Amino acid sequence: MIAEGASIDGTRQILDRLAESIEELVVVDNPSGQTATGLNAAIRSSAGEIIVRCDGHAILPPGYVDQAVRLLRETKAANVGGRQHAVGEPGLQRAIAIAMTSPLGVGDSRFHFGGRAGAVDTVFLGTFDREVLDEVGGFDETLIRNQDYELNHRIRKRGHVVWFDPSLVVEYRPRSSISGLWSQYFDYGKWKRVMLASNLSALKWRQVAPVALTLGLALSAIAVLTPWRRFAWLIPGLYFGFVTVGAVVEAIRRRQLSALQLPVVLPTMHLAWGSGFLVGSTRR
Repeated sequence: MIAEGASIDGTRQILDRLAESIEELVVVDNPSGQTATGLNAAIRSSAGEIIVRCDGHAILPPGYVDQAVRLLRETKAANVGGRQHAVGEPGLQRAIAIAMTSPLGVGDSRFHFGGRAGAVDTVFLGTFDREVLDEVGGFDETLIRNQDYELNHRIRKRGHVVWFDPSLVVEYRPRSSISGLWSQYFDYGKWKRVMLASNLSALKWRQVAPVALTLGLALSAIAVLTPWRRFAWLIPGLYFGFVTVGAVVEAIRRRQLSALQLPVVLPTMHLAWGSGFLVGSTRR
């Protein structure tokens, strides 16, 4: 099943031609173009006991589906997922990929950079037990972002397990511009606020950190106009010192000169997320 979101770049025409020659390929209309709507439409049109998700920016390696289904059965989990292996062309896109696979950029989210196998709060993409998906009602179509995290939260609240296995590795192509990265993470932040409004127990420290940083930098800017101005440099200085040292460490560790652009990439991710959470409008 492929949910096609009313694209205007010729994607639908390509899919229709493929469907003529591949009997198993079914194209499902998704007029809204929204991720959750398309996923639910594809799930409703399917008949399998197991649902394997793949998004447009992802490339599944050979054997991925067999391995994911085996893990789903072995662990008796409701959803199994692996590592989002961000890759990019040399330069800015690779720097963004490095940030998305480092705790400096994404905190303790194992599906971004790996770790031990086990139960987690969320995973990348996912291979689902269809019965559990039906039980919890599928993806929340009121959310433009954070649909996967919110769905996994509901799955866990029902007593089911979301399982991470680092041997499941999916290649992911991140944004290749600062403006695209800012827009992406601004959306992540504002829709996380919406999701947490009714699911506060899902809050993690990694989601508090960018909000605290954004507020801290804003207060530092205000402090310049007060008698406390001699302390106004403290938070900005510590933060930019931290990301600069982190960039050098990552460049040496990975032997990637692209990592030296992290002092631009990391603040973009952190401040976009924090700003979106604090002031982002969700009016459509």
